[in-house]
Amino acid sequence: MESTNRTVPGAQAIARAASLLRLVTRSGSDGATLQELARDSGLSRSTAHRLLSALRAEGLVDRDDDSVRWMPGPELFLMGSVAATRYDVTSLARDIVRSLAVKTEESAFLSVRRADETVCLLREEGAFPIRSFVLSEGVRFPLGVASAGLAILAFLPDHDVDAYFDRHPELAQNWGRPHGENPLRTRLAETKERGYAVNPGLIVEGSWGLGAAVFDRSGRPEWALSLTGVAFRFGPDRTAELGRILLAHAHQLSARIAGARR
Repeated sequence: MESTNRTVPGAQAIARAASLLRLVTRSGSDGATLQELARDSGLSRSTAHRLLSALRAEGLVDRDDDSVRWMPGPELFLMGSVAATRYDVTSLARDIVRSLAVKTEESAFLSVRRADETVCLLREEGAFPIRSFVLSEGVRFPLGVASAGLAILAFLPDHDVDAYFDRHPELAQNWGRPHGENPLRTRLAETKERGYAVNPGLIVEGSWGLGAAVFDRSGRPEWALSLTGVAFRFGPDRTAELGRILLAHAHQLSARIAGARR
């Protein structure tokens, strides 16, 4: 990647603009300030403002005149509508996610892999009245942090996993010692052996998650189904039962995606 950025004219500017776009969309409907975007992108305020202004001129971002916060622009909606015909699987997954929530009584989710992150696409509430709100539509986590990203990372080829750790030495600093390379590799091995990932309250204390990878036709884990709930609902016996239900739904969705794209 670095070699490409050095040899392709304009690649660095495009990479910086893409980073800002991701940060703006991550902020959701509340938007983000210039200071926040510059800090999170590692750019100076002047460079961030110049790139944001160029993106605004193209309709890719917008700025609220009252709050002076940057938000996704109308062109992103139009582009997304076109891209959805190829990449959006929510129509295939919605009833499966709903079935998962009904059968387990926990909150159920569909997430998609985007580069080194997962993005939540769908959420369905279960019947149990106490819920975890760690995850909702549009929320992003690095691979290996939430249960969905842990499940996806576990089933990537070994060289992709090694490269991911090389790119992200900051995981432990940002997400705590359990997300250092050694403990995370241990959980990846456990996930592959078990078939699904377990997050025992590592993001928010008392909020557990299970995740199972969903594969494309070539066998790559590009999505994940997951469940979240309060810790006392995830005893050993029930976790095993939830895992079996989760895997069955993930296999069903993988088969459906493969069949739909023939």
